[in-house]
Amino acid sequence: MDNATDGTWASLPVKLDDRILQTLDEMKFTHMTPVQSACIPLFMRNKDVAAEAVTGSGKTLAFVIPIVELLLKREEKLKKMQVGALVITPTRELALQISEVMQHFIQKFPQFKQILLIGGSNPIEDVEKFKEQGANIVIATPGRLEDMFRRKADGLDLASSIKSLDVLVLDEADRLLDMGFEMSLNTILSFLPKQRRTGLFSATQTQELEKLVRAGLRNPVRITVKEKGVASNATQKTPSRLSNYYTLCRAEDKFNNLVAFLRQHKHEKNLVFFSTCACVEYYGRALEMLVKKITVCCIHGKMKNKRNKIFADFRALKSGILVCTDVMARGIDIPDVNWVLQYDPPSSASAFVHRCGRTARIGNQGNALVFLLPMEESYVNFLSINQKCPLEKMSPIRDVVDILPKVKAWCLTDRAVFDRSMRAFVSCVQAYAKHECSLIFRTKDLDFAALARGFALLRLPKMPELRGKTFPDFIETTVDTDTIRYKDKQRQKLRRKMLAEQKEADLTAPPKKTWVKNKSWSKQKSKKDRRKKVAAKRRRDWDSDVDDEDMKELINDTQLLKKLKKGKISEEDFEKQVTEGPKSKHKAGACDGDDDGGDV
Repeated sequence: MDNATDGTWASLPVKLDDRILQTLDEMKFTHMTPVQSACIPLFMRNKDVAAEAVTGSGKTLAFVIPIVELLLKREEKLKKMQVGALVITPTRELALQISEVMQHFIQKFPQFKQILLIGGSNPIEDVEKFKEQGANIVIATPGRLEDMFRRKADGLDLASSIKSLDVLVLDEADRLLDMGFEMSLNTILSFLPKQRRTGLFSATQTQELEKLVRAGLRNPVRITVKEKGVASNATQKTPSRLSNYYTLCRAEDKFNNLVAFLRQHKHEKNLVFFSTCACVEYYGRALEMLVKKITVCCIHGKMKNKRNKIFADFRALKSGILVCTDVMARGIDIPDVNWVLQYDPPSSASAFVHRCGRTARIGNQGNALVFLLPMEESYVNFLSINQKCPLEKMSPIRDVVDILPKVKAWCLTDRAVFDRSMRAFVSCVQAYAKHECSLIFRTKDLDFAALARGFALLRLPKMPELRGKTFPDFIETTVDTDTIRYKDKQRQKLRRKMLAEQKEADLTAPPKKTWVKNKSWSKQKSKKDRRKKVAAKRRRDWDSDVDDEDMKELINDTQLLKKLKKGKISEEDFEKQVTEGPKSKHKAGACDGDDDGGDV
């Protein structure tokens, strides 16, 4: 379906409640975006919708407004424990954001209550809150919602509450499937009534999403909303006002370039994406030390209770740096982001598009920059063809200085930093190996020594990818890394205690019997194994016509022949042993003083 033209809310073919129009006015949303003008009328006319629109195009209002309108139009008013609308989204940050938008609209409708069910909070508290306050609108992440359906023992019967459901929305639906929530979604869908309105909203369509459309929607209206200035046969997936750049730098210069760039843009709001949680922990702390007079926040998927507060604090900042993983790549609306920096290219091309979409939202200007190694330059053409996402080469970053010695010195002052550097390096290599575009991002082409220098490592970690390799280009520190202490006194005290216990255990433990591998014995054993296998094969080939005694004699004769060729026995001894049989052979073998050939 072609996107509708922008217009005022009053120009919609369906009339919105005056209180909703008033809220839109208060939030300064004077005009609709194309996805809103296309989706809202269909939803309100009880159609299922599968909408694809570029990230930052206003999809949240496209389902929040119809949800409120449809609940208002219900013939039978919702009771306290009856759920009329359910919104499922992949991350807790996105759920929190949707909840805030929903709260703006329902504050003028006190008859509606909403509840947020996400990870990072106590599920028992969620149960008690639901039982006490009730909820007509549920906004949730799949894992927590599935858990709530199973909590009948705690006195919550969510399956009964959900029978009154009118609207189901899956936001960032493709990401829900990417993150492995397919089984959870299937479980949740099995509890929901068939007679409902369903909306799927996403920036990209995938084969898995197509299966979900067929399974969960009845004759859905498909909406693909393109931006102005994009050709009708094009499929550009990034905002049209986004300036998308790339820069090439060697592995050991990458972090130096990032620091120089952030120092030059410290009065702006910037997102920096890394591939792993360990890299966020390590580089995020390093940036706190190296980029002065600016707030640096870190968010990744392994954080528990802190994430919501960090996210809210960063949204409120006028300038700052958010160091994060792809947990912040989807649907998150952070006001006034100037630059999205991709230190590590993401594992999938679609994630690249979603990362870029954290800036240039709702028609605003924005910039994105990805750091690539020289061997990865063909990724630029890949993105242009695969994602219709053209990139422009940025001029070299100026005033780059080498800050890695400072990071190395920092690692020497605190074992916690040293540990983080090692974990970050290992996780980075492992993530690189899992890149979906393996023809471009090839682990075997990585310069591990240069990469380790870029991480400011004091020494190389022990890991399978480095086994059996030497790196003369990498100079390890002369300091014994076992002597590096934790700056945290409690951690250092615990480490000393553990080392002392280990030492005592080693002293009191009975001496272990050490086996010294005898190479000649090992070689001989393998020879005997091979002979047995050959003999067994011969028996099979000859249909067991040769009995064991004959086979032993054949093996002995073969061994004697080998001795003869090596000059260990004379021809006379060979003839004598062959003709006289096993007993003579044993004696001869004993006289030779060589026990290689006998069946001892």
